[in-house]
Amino acid sequence: MWAYTVGFTVLPHVGGFLGWFINRKAIPVWYEKLKKPSWCPPRKMFPVAWTVLYTGMGYASYLIWNDLGGCSSKAIVPLGLYGAQLALNWAWPPLFFGARNLKMALIDILCLDVLVIGTMCSWYRINKIAALLMVPYLGWLAMATCLTIHIWKDNPERKPGKSE
Repeated sequence: MWAYTVGFTVLPHVGGFLGWFINRKAIPVWYEKLKKPSWCPPRKMFPVAWTVLYTGMGYASYLIWNDLGGCSSKAIVPLGLYGAQLALNWAWPPLFFGARNLKMALIDILCLDVLVIGTMCSWYRINKIAALLMVPYLGWLAMATCLTIHIWKDNPERKPGKSE
């Protein structure tokens, strides 16, 4: 049974690592030049925070899967919501850093917020600890959503053909 625990716990890290790896060169060059609010966390804090958050959400997903008896019909909605939010989570870095599309990144994170709340609500009836393990993630997402809104507003996208 430990293999399932490890697998579910590690899964969120896969997309997070790939997102970082693919976009790692754009982060120090492009991101550092953006106007950001004074309360923006330091860049070094992000990998630490995401390691903790991905571990918590991964383990929480294992608890739900286990409590529902694996891939049963009862697991479709709670784990489907989880999978959908994880896909949006993984999509944010390529939209923000890769495509540098702040508007699409903002739309993505707003949809992500809704899916995470939905995931937590569906999980609470199944396993309260699993739902509570998602609370730090939701808190971090609230900050990340506010940060994305500020960056989008403070860094208007340049129109093609216009230069400074």
